[in-house]
Amino acid sequence: MRTLVIDTATKACSVALFDDDTLIESHYETIGRGHAERLLPFIADFPGRGKADQIMVNVGPGSFTGIRVGIAASRALGLAWDVHVSGYGCLGLVAAMARAQTKGSDAVDVAMTGGHGEYFFERFDGNGASLDHFAALAPENAARRSTAALIAGDAAADLVKERGSGVSFDILPDAAQWHLVAAVAALPATPIYGRPPDAKPGKGMSA
Repeated sequence: MRTLVIDTATKACSVALFDDDTLIESHYETIGRGHAERLLPFIADFPGRGKADQIMVNVGPGSFTGIRVGIAASRALGLAWDVHVSGYGCLGLVAAMARAQTKGSDAVDVAMTGGHGEYFFERFDGNGASLDHFAALAPENAARRSTAALIAGDAAADLVKERGSGVSFDILPDAAQWHLVAAVAALPATPIYGRPPDAKPGKGMSA
């Protein structure tokens, strides 16, 4: 079965095409913004223009805009190809990538940039299972909750500094590493933003 994986939930933009668990081709770029402009050309460059039997998309938590771009593109392609679209969690993939880098089975705490100085924080055990639901936390609160020796994510170094201990792995999710979480139960292809939007509708306007 061919799987197209789309990951635009962070400042990285990546796509990958798998045949079962075998990676056929992938593209990865840290761009900050402009995911919509990069994403479709990346996919069109794949064999068969990326057409697959299913689509997996990073549903967050992460960037509001990035998550919307990835899910919208996934749904459009799924409709065009008449294939199922499912999601996977951003923090779970980052934890799995950290464990793969260390070639171990250690617990991992994940800290990703969450806006307004907060982290998207979640703890994972040595088997990759979540120990608690993710939360958007101020650095000092994340430091109090964090217990693992390994901390992964784009805010990992800052959390290690705040905590005063630990080893950091500066990791952004990469669609080419999706196989690390392929066995995890898929999520609905709906956004997990992690925190309320900054912009609020004015009086007399609906949300």
